[in-house]
Amino acid sequence: MPAILGPVQIVNVGGGIVQFGDTVYISPKSGSKTNAGSGAFNTGGIVVTNNGLSGTNVLDTKLIDQPIAGNN
Repeated sequence: MPAILGPVQIVNVGGGIVQFGDTVYISPKSGSKTNAGSGAFNTGGIVVTNNGLSGTNVLDTKLIDQPIAGNN
């Protein structure tokens, strides 16, 4: 079903997908992986994080998580 859109303003796109209307499939054009310890991504006005000992398991046994070759 076609989409009828009004005025659209995209100020900033820092990655991701912007879609208007119909599509058959959407595939990623990049892939990444982030490892962080406990309390690393806390956000807010007042954040108190007490960590005695923090360890992050970065052992990844998968060779391919999301294949992106050929998604051009």
